[in-house]
Amino acid sequence: MKSYFLRRLLLIPPTLLGITLLVFTITRFVPGGPMDRMLQEAARGGEQGGKRASSSQTQGGLSEEQLEELEEQFGLNKPVLAAYGQWLGIVPRETRISKGEFSGRGDETIGGGIDPENTAEVVLRGDGRVVRVKRQGETVVSALFAEGGKPIAAEGWKVRYETGADRQERFKRRNPESPAVPEYPPRAVIYQTRFSGLLQGDLGRSTVYNDPVHEMIFSRMPVAAYFGLLTAIITYAVCLPLGVLKALKHRTFIDSSTSVLIFLGYSIPGFALGAILLVHLGARMNLFPLFGLTSPDFDQLDTVGKIKDLAHHTVLPLICYIVGSFAMLTMMTKNNLMDNLAADYVRTAMAKGAGFRKAVFGHAFRNSMIPIATSLGDLVTIFIGGSMLIETVFDIQGFGLLQYQSVIARDVPVIMGTLTIAALLMLIGHVISDFIVAMVDPRIKFE
Repeated sequence: MKSYFLRRLLLIPPTLLGITLLVFTITRFVPGGPMDRMLQEAARGGEQGGKRASSSQTQGGLSEEQLEELEEQFGLNKPVLAAYGQWLGIVPRETRISKGEFSGRGDETIGGGIDPENTAEVVLRGDGRVVRVKRQGETVVSALFAEGGKPIAAEGWKVRYETGADRQERFKRRNPESPAVPEYPPRAVIYQTRFSGLLQGDLGRSTVYNDPVHEMIFSRMPVAAYFGLLTAIITYAVCLPLGVLKALKHRTFIDSSTSVLIFLGYSIPGFALGAILLVHLGARMNLFPLFGLTSPDFDQLDTVGKIKDLAHHTVLPLICYIVGSFAMLTMMTKNNLMDNLAADYVRTAMAKGAGFRKAVFGHAFRNSMIPIATSLGDLVTIFIGGSMLIETVFDIQGFGLLQYQSVIARDVPVIMGTLTIAALLMLIGHVISDFIVAMVDPRIKFE
């Protein structure tokens, strides 16, 4: 058994890599990404300010330099695998990128008999110092600080040579429909590198709110865990006894009436039920609050008042969460128990003198729990569970609503962060489910 679960655990990292790589690639090529959104905002700002620029010089109201900075900020200037490696933290990110052209201009600035065609002056971003980069053909020969002549590598700076063809390729990637491609001189690019990604515990910053992604996720997890725990406790506490009762009272009034009720609840979507409850019990009858999980004056209440206020806000969303989960668990318990009650080993136990209660709860009930045990490991997903539609209806700032808002806003760092945590907990839950089944069912041997 140990070797089996060890293999299952070792399969989690490559599976997680495959899931995140697939979603990262999709978000890279779908329209409406963070750069498109900023271009639209810049275009609207330019229209409101009455600014008009030539389409050959600007795009969406942004200059060529600003467009390049946006590409570098979101990793769009890198191939997909390289950008994914940066998000993962195994490929270094380029920071404090500074550029200078080998244009032949500024002889009076360089001076000293230096060939301007093969020398570029770069002002370091956030530093202010000037670096002189010399080339020979397409190879960088030296990169020294203008004052003192100290090599920039001594302070952790790196330099690369970017040809005019490389710059034209970046322009065509940004403007695939442009008929004309400008001529660009080569330039020197100076930057520093650092590893910052998933493996370093850095999920990036939201492109919409500019907040750290891990802080946004962890702030929503208590809400998801709160509703997840309540839903799991109430569901199992009600459905298991109800399933046993329905199996023992098969084809009676109790069985038929409860079946009608649970399937009626199963057929109503949770968000639709939430809207109905808000209209009738909230707006018209004023029995429950219309939105949120707490009142505006929650912090001024005492402990008892806070508990009452939280419970008052919890009732309607909790009903919507649990109404759809009753049918599956109840009917699974009933059907499994009925199958085991009709099995030969139960009839044999009763023929040997075992009472009906002992036959049901001592033999059949335990075996009936084996299929249900396969879903117990998924309870770890209660920390990232929730329903984006229910949370939207009740305006509850939970994990589901965060996922929904990130997809709508094309907030790629938040999408990747929420997906990574959700996929990891799902994979761990599957392993836990296998372990629980192996402990409950003696017929299963993982050897």
